[in-house]
Amino acid sequence: MNRKSLFLYSLLAFSFTVFCQSNPFNIILEPITISGLTGLQSYAFGQHNGKWLIVGGRLDGLHKRQPFASFDLAGHNTQLIVIDPVSLQKWSAPISSLPTTIQEQIQSTNMQFYQVGNYLYLIGGYGYSATVGNHTTYPYLTAIDVPATINAIITNTSFATYFRQITDAQFQVTGGRLEKINNTFYLVGGHKFLGKYNPHGPTHGPGFTQQYTNQIRKFNLTDDGTTITINHLSAITDTVNLHRRDFNVVPQIMPNGAQGLTAFSGVFQYNINLPFLNCVNIDSTGYVVNNTFTQYYNHYHCPHFAIYSASQNEMNTVFFGGIAQYYDSASVLVQDNNVPFVKTIARVSRNMSGTMAEYKLPIEMPTFLGAGAELIPNENLPRYSNHVIKYDDLTHDTTLIGYIYGGINSTAKNIFWSNTTLSSASTQIYKVLLVKNTVSSIPHELNEHSVNSLKVNVYPNPNNGDFTIKYTLKAITDVKIFIYSVDGKKIEEKIFKNQPAGEHAFSKSIKNLIEGGTYFLTIETSYEKSTHKIIVDP
Repeated sequence: MNRKSLFLYSLLAFSFTVFCQSNPFNIILEPITISGLTGLQSYAFGQHNGKWLIVGGRLDGLHKRQPFASFDLAGHNTQLIVIDPVSLQKWSAPISSLPTTIQEQIQSTNMQFYQVGNYLYLIGGYGYSATVGNHTTYPYLTAIDVPATINAIITNTSFATYFRQITDAQFQVTGGRLEKINNTFYLVGGHKFLGKYNPHGPTHGPGFTQQYTNQIRKFNLTDDGTTITINHLSAITDTVNLHRRDFNVVPQIMPNGAQGLTAFSGVFQYNINLPFLNCVNIDSTGYVVNNTFTQYYNHYHCPHFAIYSASQNEMNTVFFGGIAQYYDSASVLVQDNNVPFVKTIARVSRNMSGTMAEYKLPIEMPTFLGAGAELIPNENLPRYSNHVIKYDDLTHDTTLIGYIYGGINSTAKNIFWSNTTLSSASTQIYKVLLVKNTVSSIPHELNEHSVNSLKVNVYPNPNNGDFTIKYTLKAITDVKIFIYSVDGKKIEEKIFKNQPAGEHAFSKSIKNLIEGGTYFLTIETSYEKSTHKIIVDP
């Protein structure tokens, strides 16, 4: 990896007493193989009696950067796939018997989806439409009778009558997430993308338009098996904090016992093409942006599960690999603004006071895998009505949580700007096993940066000796800034007296630094201390 894309960030002398490095559980991944299974990423799924119905998604890896090759027709999944992970069988059938608008939507990528009883509801999605004559985001909601469709595919009979579709402009969304709180659906984030993708922007090449929803769209749905009726409720709009897509929105049990959601990370920040590092907590009364917690791992959508201990009033959400701006290297947090593929498996813990912290598990994904994959849960687990697993009701030492299928399998961290094919859609399935009460095992590593309120950022880094330091103060305090060489020699010292709470920036130009040298920047307040590596590499 190019050194200019790296930012090495470490913390010294930080005392943190709210969380301990405990292990409520550990994770085991066991690969299983089904002969002839299609590789797939960014798909939707439903399930019934242990069998999965896989819909849409792409047959290739990371989308190409060239507009003529990106999201091309050859990568569309034009089959419905049924998988039995126990008997290791799979079946498939073409979608060509379905009406054109249903065909076009269900071969798209990044649909929002949610299953209620027998019906899998699909919203939006992005792909090429012959009807439109261009790439588009679809304005449809499609309902699929999952048990009937699975049976029809296995028995090689018609499934056309098991699909119904309605048109609704509010559903013209891709890259968002569809979840429920109680009886209300929440369509969180996402965007409407019209035209062919171009990484250089909407005015280059064929051009496109992109409009983030910046919303949490709420609606009630009634379905008698024939007619689908939608009652849209008032949407929540926040053009800054809800400007998110391609992220993880995960059901939660909140500290007060109520059901809710947390929108973790997502892309892109409003004024910079980097992931969000905060989260948004959502419940039936509204939403709250949590800026006291910082998530460094697992920024794009990846497999995940949520598990809650009522006896401890502790919520844990586990994320598997994917894409992130940060990763761990020998217990040093590394920042890469190219936002690479990662192997990190991490959990975010929320305690009874609502305080959140991030832990890195002692296991990684076996490859750069996770982006565009799903964790398909074990239907037989004790769960709340919003599918959060009941930790206290797991009676065995080892429990099958579910299976990870597909996703983008990358051969390297950063591949986007390559013209060669360096990734593929994975055919692999992994059993995800949870092992309880692993007191004697390797502890989960608390990412202390996730709860550090200073939120220090140095940019550019590497630099030529000219850089800016940004940091946040939670209270009035003296601030001491030091720069040391690797041999401990103090090069620079600056003291600010009684700085007020809030964000601060300090620009510095230091001459005669050694090119290719490494220096340490330390910021110290009355309550915290943070140290960063600075690389001088013009």
